[in-house]
Order: sequence, then structure tokens, then C-alpha cells
Amino acid sequence: MTFLFTDIEGSTRRWEADADAMRWALGIHDAVLRDAIQDHGGVVFKHTGDGVCAVFASPGDAVDAAVAAQRSLELPVRMGLASGEAQLRDGDYFGAVLNRAARVMAAGHGGQILLDGTTAGLVPAADMTTLGSKRLRDIAKPVEIFQVQAAELRTDFPPLKTEDSAPGNLRVPTTNLIGRETELNELQSALKQHRLVTLTGVGGVGKTRLALEIAGRSASAYLDGVFVIELAAIADETAIPEATAAVLGVKQQPGMTVTASIASALWGRSRLLVFDNCEHVLDSSAGLIGAILGASSTVTILATSREGLGLADEQLWPVPSLDVGSGVESTAAMLFVERVQAVSPAFSASNHPEEITEICQRLDGIPLAIELAASRMQSMTVTEVRDRLDRRFRLLVGSRRQLERHQTLRHAVQWSYDLLDDNEKDLLATCSVFSGGFDLAAACGVSGSDDEFTTLDTLDALVRKSLVVADRSAGHTRYSMLETIRQFAEEQLVTTGDAGAVRTAHARYFAGLENSITTLWDGPRQLEAYEWFTVEIANLRTAFRWALDSDDIDSASAIAIYAALAGFWSDHYEPIRWNEELIGPARKIGHRRLAQLYGVAALCFTAGRIEDALGYAAAGQEAILSGRFDEIRRENEASLGAPYTAAGEPERWVDWCRTAVTLHPDIHIHTRALFVIALQMAGQNDEAIAVADELPAMLEATDNPTYAAWALFAYGTAYRDRDSRIAYDALRRGLEIAQASGSRQTESNIAAMLTSLTAVHGEPADALGYSIVSIRNQYDSGNFFLVGNSLAALASLFVRIGRAEAAATLIGCADTPFNRSSFPVLAADEVRLRDALGDDAYDSLARAGAQMSLASAVTYACEQIDRVRAEMAAER
Repeated sequence: MTFLFTDIEGSTRRWEADADAMRWALGIHDAVLRDAIQDHGGVVFKHTGDGVCAVFASPGDAVDAAVAAQRSLELPVRMGLASGEAQLRDGDYFGAVLNRAARVMAAGHGGQILLDGTTAGLVPAADMTTLGSKRLRDIAKPVEIFQVQAAELRTDFPPLKTEDSAPGNLRVPTTNLIGRETELNELQSALKQHRLVTLTGVGGVGKTRLALEIAGRSASAYLDGVFVIELAAIADETAIPEATAAVLGVKQQPGMTVTASIASALWGRSRLLVFDNCEHVLDSSAGLIGAILGASSTVTILATSREGLGLADEQLWPVPSLDVGSGVESTAAMLFVERVQAVSPAFSASNHPEEITEICQRLDGIPLAIELAASRMQSMTVTEVRDRLDRRFRLLVGSRRQLERHQTLRHAVQWSYDLLDDNEKDLLATCSVFSGGFDLAAACGVSGSDDEFTTLDTLDALVRKSLVVADRSAGHTRYSMLETIRQFAEEQLVTTGDAGAVRTAHARYFAGLENSITTLWDGPRQLEAYEWFTVEIANLRTAFRWALDSDDIDSASAIAIYAALAGFWSDHYEPIRWNEELIGPARKIGHRRLAQLYGVAALCFTAGRIEDALGYAAAGQEAILSGRFDEIRRENEASLGAPYTAAGEPERWVDWCRTAVTLHPDIHIHTRALFVIALQMAGQNDEAIAVADELPAMLEATDNPTYAAWALFAYGTAYRDRDSRIAYDALRRGLEIAQASGSRQTESNIAAMLTSLTAVHGEPADALGYSIVSIRNQYDSGNFFLVGNSLAALASLFVRIGRAEAAATLIGCADTPFNRSSFPVLAADEVRLRDALGDDAYDSLARAGAQMSLASAVTYACEQIDRVRAEMAAER
């Protein structure tokens, strides 16, 4: 059947503004809908306040009824149609299709008619346009949505009101793209025909801007989103895989390199990846991109580089300069005039056609050079700009065209640089050491200035002259440079002989932030620490690498340790590797922070590197007990035993927790929480309860959201088999705290526990929601290790709601010692399933699950969740 759901947009506001008028209008609304539905063979089976629910045997009739009604309605009514099987009971319909119709309708706007993909496929003759795949509330998989178009109906509407934004990190550019329509059309065709398209050309020709524009226009074709990997800030070729993994949220998997982990995690994903500025890390970029393309047939890559990557099926696409041959009507002149009017609104192109034409021709139509020239119009005339270009570009006479363009851009930057005073030149060169941008405090810190206002004045001058960009979109100003300008400024810094000292100042500045960021993370504003870390990861990476290469172990260890604190809890694992790199140099000189480095390095077990983690744990415990090194944050000492659970030895974690407690009798809330988890996983439930009973009182004394959420997680875990109501309430509260504070690691763990507990507590629909949260968080980040924990929790849930075959299959997917320690009930679940299915059937299903790839297992789990939800909806 095809179902039509309608609703009046903004009806509450209309009722409150004029109830009598709304009552009269609603009567007409009801009559129009009733007549349109009946005239096309439909039946109204329910009224929903200001809307109706109708059913049709013919999808075409349903669409025609909706169109007819919209043409006559005066109120703004949104309509949604979906087709599928439903159950008729006592005059009402039940089934997943009704929920889908309601959600499709809710995504629209007044006057809009939306169809799901199934309905659209059944009415091929209808005039409609696709709006792409969208995620809708309570529906696990994205839904393809189409908009009906018909004469007399409005066609332009705001974006759909979907559950969440499209995945990815693509941002809308802040300026218009001028003169590239031909290129955009050709590029869209190239992306459809080739899995790798590389935009090549001289720096400043607009490769990045063109790539972002085409990515934005093509985004709807990639169900799993568009991700931009900016490589310009990365000078170390070996860091390319880790930086890419950070953007994609992929963790290194056991026995696999970071590159292989990324390639594996992208298998089956419909994504567009934009690798921007590959030229200075060409070999590493090519190796990573080749691995991705070799592992996945569904990923498309758009790269920008000054030269090709040299990979099979690579389509090179040289980005041309803007047209300069049409005089003042050329695209280069259009760009120049628009940018001039941004700084000098009274400027008129008609008064200076010859000067504009000559400027654009001298700059070879290169967008960056044109924009630099336009920026000078704030304080110069167009004739003065033209005359300066005449003097600066004497070298534009050679026969090597590519070299000429390079010199054109270089001299445009040089010319702009020469206009600066000494203070501006010094600050521009100093700030070239930043990767990914900087704020005012960082500029002062690295430059050694103790006068914030003087530095601010200089930055303002650089912003006005377009050598520095000020971004105020996040609520506070962050500065950055175009990469070409940054590289030029860096060359000036090297020429002065001060580069080493400034880079050391950069590293020590970020090392010096350890106390302030740790204090921020330790308090109620913890989310700000995660946000800061996300913004500054490129600077932290650069600072750490310089300090390590310079044998500045003090600075390198400070950066690595506090970056790991913020990174680990927000599911960013790169700083853990930094700590591992430091262990050798620190051990060689007996560095005071060696124990702390071991403590962080041991966390690599969460990415599945068990043997390495066990080695770090043993060395860290020995270092702590020796008393020869700075103490680990005492609340984190107990975590040094966590790798034992991954190795199937939770009793050893319990033993270490007892040792950690004796080291500090005034036990910290997090130490106690970890002790509870260790006891629970070791099966020592009575003692786990006894230790957990101290946690509620300790909660009042902490304002650290992560520690509070983990304490509630431990408390709920201890009580899950003793008192499900107490456990449920504690875990729900912990989940809310984790989500509000940005602690994704904690959120995923609690959601997995709630999956199994909520079913026992009597709310299986909620349990399915928790399962989606934990599986999506972990799978989207590529965490092959912990996603199995969430699948195990879902298996336990399915046992309790009678989905025996699905439960047996998922147990096969997730049958590891770690998962069985996390969910001891799996042993009893297996017995119940063998009784229900028989040994042969159970073994066959479990083997099938064990043979599934992770992508297949997650897809299977989501499909089962959808089926259960549909059955629950039909039973209501």
C-alpha cells in the first residue's frame, strides 16, 4: 500500500495568533484533503490534529491526490508518501512503512510533496527531482527522498529538516567562485568516469578552491559523505597516514599498518575524499591513495597537486589560469573587480578598462596573484598597481611557460611582502611556523611579545593586506595564511637564520600549555578542551616533531602526554603513538616522565595492539614502583592494568588495581571506577558491588565530566545483575554526561552496556537506539576492536527478545575473550540458543557470523535492528 501523511506547517503559531480564523481555515483544509483523497481512490484512516493519514492501493493515485490537494489548499501543508507492506487491524494500519511516511513528511516544508525511494520507483511517469539520501529520526538506514514537481506548485524550498547533517567535514567556501563553470561541468563528468582525478597546476591557480566547489556540488552522490584531508600543514611524509586517519576517524588495527587500516575501514563506503596539496608529500600521498583505491571500489578521490601522483586510472586535470583575452569582460577581470569592490565599494570597472586588462594579463590570470593585486586597491589607485607590476615582473620573458607562471606568483607575493614594514615582515615570518592556523595568544607566545595590543595591530595590518586570513566563524578569531604565502614567509624566516629558534619557541609554547589545557580538561568546561585539541592538532603534531628531532625531550613529552589526554577520550589516538616514539629516547637518558609515557603508551590496547600494550604496562608498573620517575596522574595508574582484559586475563588487572589503591589510600574516583570494572570483568561481583557503593558519594566531589560518567558507568555495570533499575538510571545519567561533554570513548562504552541492560529492564526499543549509537560511533571511526563489544551487546539483546538466529550469528561475529569478559551473560545466552536452535543450527549460524567481514557484520546488525523496529511498530 502507499500511505500519504499530511501536516500543517506552523499550525501552533496560527492557532495562537487567531484561533477563529484558523478554525475556519482548517474546515476548508479538511474538506479539500478529503475530496482529493476520495476522488483518487484513497481512504482517510486517521486524523492527527491538523493533518490526515490516508492509504491508497495505487501509488500513482496517491501522488495525484497529493498534487490535487496542494493546488487547492491555502494553508502551508507538508506531505510525505511511502510505499510498503502494512498490517490492517481494527481500522488502523501498522508497520515500518507508516513510520517512514511520517518521517518523510516531517522532513519537508509547507507546500512540499516528498516521496521515499520505493514510491518514486513505482511512479516513473511522475515529474520529480531527487533530494538525495537522508538520515531520518528512528530509521537506521538513510532514505532516498524525491520531491514531486507539478504545474502551479512551488518548487523551491529550504533544505530538508533531516535528523543529522551529511557526514564529512566539507565546509562552504566564503567567497564566490568566478569563471569556472566550464571546468566544473567537465570535472563533474570526469569524477563519474574516473575514481581518481588530480587537479594539477601552479600554486595559486585555484586548485583547492575548484576542488572544494566540485566536492560541494557532487556531495549528494556520496552516501557516506565528503572528507577533505588538508596536507599543506604536514611536512613529515610519515605523518600522512596518521593525519588522514585522524580526519576519517580511523584507528590502527591489530597487525595492520595505519595505511592498511584506512584502506580496510573504507571498504564498501560511498565517499569522496579530497586530498589537498599533495606535491610536497607526493610519495606518501600516492602510496596511501593507491592503497585506498586498491581496497575499495566505492571510494572516489579528488586530489590537488603541482604534479600527478603517477597512479593507475589517474585522470590528470590541469587547472588553467582564468581567461585574460576578453579585456574587461574576461573572467580574470571579473575576479579582480569583485575583489576590489570588496575593499573599495565605489570602484567602477568602466572607468579603468585598459588598466584592469593589463593587470590581469601581467598576472597571467592566476587567481591568487589577482586577489593580491586587488587587495592593494584599499590604499592605491589602479594605475599605481599597474605601474608596480610593470617594475616587478621583468622576468616574464622566458620560454619555459611553467617557470614563468611560478615567477609570476612568486613576484606577486614578493611585491606584497615588500610593502610591509619591518614589524609586519617579522611577524609574518614568525607565524609561518604555525600549522593549521593560530590565535592571538599563540602569535604573542611564539614571537616573544608581551604587548598583546601591538601584536594585534600588526596582525590587523596583515589581514588588511590579505597576507593573513582572519576567521571569526567559531566565536573567536583564528588566523591563517594561504599556503603559498606561508611558504614564502617561511623562506624569509630561513634567510634570517632564525628559523630554528622560532620553531623551538613554537614547540615550547605548545609544551607550555600543558597545565592550562589539563586544568581545562579536568573541570566542567571539558568540552572546550576537546574542541581546542581538534583545532590545534596540526600545531601539536608539528611542535612535537620538532621537539623530538631536536632532542628536546622535555617539550616533546609535555606535548605528547597532554595531547593524549584530550585525544584518547575524544577517540583520537595519534598522540598515543607520539608517547610510544618517546619511550626509547626517554629511557636512554632516564627521563623523569618515563613512567607517564608508559602509562599513555599502554592505551594502544584499545586499538587492538595487545602485545605492545602488555609490554608498556609491565614497564610502566615497574617504573611506578621504582619511585625514580614523576608520578603518573594517580587516577590513571589503575588503567595500566587494562590491557590484561584484552588478553583475556582480567584477574591481573584486579591485582594491579589493588596495588594502585595501596599506593594512594585516598583513592581517586576514577581509580575506584576502574577497580569496579576490573572486578566485574573478573567475575568478582560481590566485591565489585562493595567498591562501587562508594562511588555515588564521590560523584558530588568531582566536576570532571569524564570521571563522573565513568563512575556512573562502573556503578551501573556493577549493579546490572543485582538491581537493573539502579543500573539503568546510573548508566542513563552517565550517557547524558558523556554526550554533553564530548567524551565519545565513554559514550560508546555506556551505550553498549545499555543495549543489553535496557532489554532486561523492559524497554527493548530504547535498547535498539543505544545499540545504533555504540555501533555507529565505533564503526564510523574504523575501530575494529571495540565495535565487536557493541555487536556482542546486541547479540545479548536479541536473545532476550526472541531473535535467536540473529543472536547466534552476532555471537559468531563477536566471540572474543574480551567481549565475553565484558558481557559474561554471553555464556548463558549461548546455552539458551543451543537449546532453542539445536547444536547444529547454532554452530552453523555462529560460523557464518565468524566468517563475516566487519562491514558485513555491521550491515547485518543494522538490518536486523530495522526488522525488529518494524515488528514492534506493527504490534503497537
